Amino acid sequence: MHPKSRAGSALLWVLGILVVAAAAAAFYYFSLPVAKVTLVTSGHAINAVPGSVTIYAEYQMELKSEIGGRVLKSKLDPGQHIREGDFLVQIDPGDLDLEIERIESEYNAHKSRVAVGSSAKLEFETVREQLDNLERLFKLGNASESQVTQQKRILRLYEQRVELEAVENKLKTEGYENTLKSKRRQLEKMTIRAPFDGVISAVYARPGDLIGSNAAIATLISTSRTVEAKISEENFAGLAVGQKASVRFLGYGPQLYGAAITKILPTADPQTQRYIIHLNVDLPPDKLVPGLTGEVSIVIGEREAKAIVPRRALRGSQLLVVAGDRVEVRTVTLGYVLSDAEVLSGVSKGELVITDELDRYQPGDRVRTELPKTEAAK
Repeated sequence: MHPKSRAGSALLWVLGILVVAAAAAAFYYFSLPVAKVTLVTSGHAINAVPGSVTIYAEYQMELKSEIGGRVLKSKLDPGQHIREGDFLVQIDPGDLDLEIERIESEYNAHKSRVAVGSSAKLEFETVREQLDNLERLFKLGNASESQVTQQKRILRLYEQRVELEAVENKLKTEGYENTLKSKRRQLEKMTIRAPFDGVISAVYARPGDLIGSNAAIATLISTSRTVEAKISEENFAGLAVGQKASVRFLGYGPQLYGAAITKILPTADPQTQRYIIHLNVDLPPDKLVPGLTGEVSIVIGEREAKAIVPRRALRGSQLLVVAGDRVEVRTVTLGYVLSDAEVLSGVSKGELVITDELDRYQPGDRVRTELPKTEAAK
């Protein structure tokens, strides 16, 4: 065989071996399991404590009538928004109006009698004139001292009668005035107005219904809301008024709303041993529906971190790091942990950590890596 032919055959043979080797290597590589990874990054680390959240109406009350009677008019309607002072219910005042009219008539008659004058006072004036006359006669020697003394006693009796009559008239006048004030106060109470801004949630009495005193007519819920969060004892110590938080309500999906602590109650709930705080949530009032529940994360610390990984990448205090194509187990020191975890030592920015199916991998395993599309595009 010609030397050139032998050289060409050898080259083809080598190329064939290389192709087979490359194919085998490719087959082996693509047969490796694919590990979903993410890059260790630097950034802002947040330390927060969790809690449960419930929205309450700041207060609710049963609307009651202090005065019994028949409901004459009503503007109560479930779901209706009311303002403080709005007219709500009128209890029939007919009987009370008649009673007030009768008392006013008696009072006016009493005042007329007082204006006419007192017969006791006229008698008192007559007896006093008689005493004056006896004293003149006594000076002239035409009346005895005993007659004058006796007349003074009589005058004193009439004077007391005038004083007693004046006291009785004053008491009777004050009695009529107080009775009228009381009755008019009752009349005012028969017109029931909204005690605060709120919403009518239930109505128990309608026009024509006969109700007793202190009977519930409706249930009112205030428009102001309290967002109450419950925090476990181990997370309570670092809380302070003004701290920022984020709230997620179950009824509104994954959306997070900004919040801040406005009040910290000093004692724990005796049943759950959880501490209660109040939050101001950045949410329109109409969305703060009483009974709505959710979760809160309260920020108690923030700082810049040299290494941050997703919380789901943690296996206790370990991370699965892919170096080359092999899996390494790193024991790490953690800092702040929320949805992301700050790593103080054990990994560095730019390394790859496995984030999914952590139990699938062991130290030394060979894997292919797959970055999230957002990271792969960078």
